[in-house]
Amino acid sequence: MNPQPGEVWLADLGLTAKTRPVVIVSRSDPDPPRALILYVPLTTQNRESPYEVALPRLGFLDHESVANVQGLGSLPKARLERKLGKLPDEAMTKIKRALGFALDFGTDT
Repeated sequence: MNPQPGEVWLADLGLTAKTRPVVIVSRSDPDPPRALILYVPLTTQNRESPYEVALPRLGFLDHESVANVQGLGSLPKARLERKLGKLPDEAMTKIKRALGFALDFGTDT
């Protein structure tokens, strides 16, 4: 299993968040030093904040969703259950911009 940036996976996030869709934001690395991936969780609760990116309607998701970049996290690849699909490039560009804003990397929304 080699998840790629922009792919949406169903992931086991543990007891509090349960199983939910996440978008992979880790760089593509065929031989990472650790078996971890970075992800941004998807949610249906849109608060319209600069930390959220509204996603286009995607056939592989049941509801309209947003990427919540404040929920950035890492988890072992083994907790990824199955690939759901891939985000359009434009959505990933917006997520990267929102991550830059959230982490204060000098980018604007």
